[in-house]
Amino acid sequence: MISLAACIPVDTPSPLLEDSPTPTTSPTPTATVDWFPATATPTKVPTQVITPTPDLRPNLGEVILQDDFAEGDSWTLGRTSSGSAALGLNELTIAIAEPGAYAYSVRQNPILGDFYAEITTTPTLCRGEDEYGLLIRMSSPGDFYRYSLSCDGRVRLDRIVGGTASSPQPWLLSGAVPPGAPSVSRLGVWALGKEMRFFINEHHQFTVEDPLLPGGNIGVFARSAGDTAVTVNFSDLVIRQINQ
Repeated sequence: MISLAACIPVDTPSPLLEDSPTPTTSPTPTATVDWFPATATPTKVPTQVITPTPDLRPNLGEVILQDDFAEGDSWTLGRTSSGSAALGLNELTIAIAEPGAYAYSVRQNPILGDFYAEITTTPTLCRGEDEYGLLIRMSSPGDFYRYSLSCDGRVRLDRIVGGTASSPQPWLLSGAVPPGAPSVSRLGVWALGKEMRFFINEHHQFTVEDPLLPGGNIGVFARSAGDTAVTVNFSDLVIRQINQ
């Protein structure tokens, strides 16, 4: 939201670029869906950046996918009045034009269970609480994990199950997240079974254990939290298997 480990046979998400996470035609989410749950404001003291030891990403195997975004056939692309997901020169760009809008694009293959993935993120318009990042183990538009960076230097993990969001890792201030834009970050996710480890520029951020979503697609997203436009470019996706 491979043995290469357990590949979960799920339906490929339909092309998606939505103003809201609900599968309705209305751009306004229903009152019962809290798509981006509020979490407590963290103490404004940057967390120490910890250089990862080799065992934080153990047993990396061969590369199973290297996507330079030269072709967009495998990604859900499109445009609405609030934003777009479009292919550029070796990058996928998500642009948000309306306040509070949310857009994402999902790769239709492969279906991933256990994996290590890295992608470069380059916000060019981004401020404050605007968000961008990775969607992983997406088995449907309402079931996935969302690895988020905010434009004011924070990071978190959300879990969306049945369209209801929660935060296994609430907002965490991080010295590895470059504030504002333009900036460049290399995001990494190591996922084996219920354990998931998250990285920025090779610095370990946090580890979460959660068994609810064992596999699915990978995607990217951006969200405007304020009244200004947001534009984020995604490039150089590499996915490796994890040997067991």
